[in-house]
Amino acid sequence: RVLVPIDDSEDRARRQASFVASLPNAEEAVEAYLLFVFTDGTGSTELPEELQRFNSAKRVASVRRAEKRLEDAGVDYQLLEDSGEVADDIIHDAEDLDVDLIVLGGSKRSPAGKMLFGSVTQEVLLNTDRSVTVTGGGN
Repeated sequence: RVLVPIDDSEDRARRQASFVASLPNAEEAVEAYLLFVFTDGTGSTELPEELQRFNSAKRVASVRRAEKRLEDAGVDYQLLEDSGEVADDIIHDAEDLDVDLIVLGGSKRSPAGKMLFGSVTQEVLLNTDRSVTVTGGGN
C-alpha cells in the first residue's frame, strides 16, 4: 500500500507515479492511493459555494497526469481528496490506510524559504513512522 500525495506540479506528479510504477511487481502487488489536499490556494475556496460540488481532484492536471501514468503501468489506485493542512492530512491518511510507503514529490527550496513557509516534506519526514521516499521534481 502506497500513499502518493499529489500537489499542483505535473512534473512532480509524473515522477511520483513513475516511481510507484517502477516498484517490483507493481502491476500485481501495489495498491496506490493518490491524495490531493485542497488548500486555500488550490481551488477549494475559488469556486462559489453553489459550485463546490463540482470541485474535484479529477479536475487537477497533476492528478490526471499521475492517474494516466499509473493506468498505463497497470497499477491499481484510488483517488482520495481532503482539505486542510497538507502535512497533517498526509500523516493522518497514511495511518488510516496503514500504508507501507509514502511517496512525496519534494521541491527545491532555499533554507530561508523552509524557515518562513515550512516544508511539507520535512514535516512528514519528522512526524511519521512510515517509510518515505522523496522523488524530487524540479521546482
